[in-house]
Amino acid sequence: MIFVLFGLSIHTNASVDTILVYSKKMSKHIKTVVINPDKNKKLPVIYLLHGHGANYAQWLKDAPQLVEKATETGSILVMPDGGYNSWYFDSPIDSSVRYEAFITKELIPFIDSAYATKANRNYRAITGLSMGGHGAFYLAFKHKDLFVAAGSICGGLDIRPFPNNWQISKVLGSIDTNSRNWEKNTVINIIDSLKNNELQLIFDCGFDDFFLPVNRAVHEKLMAAKIKHDYIERSGTHNAAYWKNSIDYQLLFFRKQFSTNPITQ
Repeated sequence: MIFVLFGLSIHTNASVDTILVYSKKMSKHIKTVVINPDKNKKLPVIYLLHGHGANYAQWLKDAPQLVEKATETGSILVMPDGGYNSWYFDSPIDSSVRYEAFITKELIPFIDSAYATKANRNYRAITGLSMGGHGAFYLAFKHKDLFVAAGSICGGLDIRPFPNNWQISKVLGSIDTNSRNWEKNTVINIIDSLKNNELQLIFDCGFDDFFLPVNRAVHEKLMAAKIKHDYIERSGTHNAAYWKNSIDYQLLFFRKQFSTNPITQ
């Protein structure tokens, strides 16, 4: 059963629902927006993660074209609440912050059971903006069995240069006394676990974004490791106008991955 808090019918088949998904890991209900363009057929699923200080509503607020894009790409879009500053970790110092476990072990199975999805990694992708860009790569790199593709939009892909920013220390501890937590949970270091073509990757960042240097560093490390990926730099800064534009390209990228996949359901 889906507990729908808010529902909006877009046309005959499409719907936008805000639902509650219960997390046993964190003992609470978590609001999640689901855009379902066609209830009459099984569809791929793309998860979109929000940024620091925001919530489940950010994506649809900043990029309202997502309803139309879900229909164009033939994909269910799922936008969970990731907490104010979770960074999508299972915090090693705060047992109440377990968003990695929630998304990978609770949310995905729930969506696959409650909606008509192609419940296979080959039809599942994840992306996000800022903190969510970090989260998308972090979850995909650690759970390659769950996703065929991953994206990041102006993501904080190396958190170590920012030890005093965005309350990261609340979920990892101070970098001075908990450096191991920071080293093992920063995306740039998890690249070492990747092999070429295990995941289809796309990420981008604006020329005037404060995260540009860490995105370039991730690109360079992927190049050195000979891991195929799409990396884009374009005009823009760290704001809604940038990720509203960027998400359209990433959705097309994911659609291409789904359409070239030989597995059918």
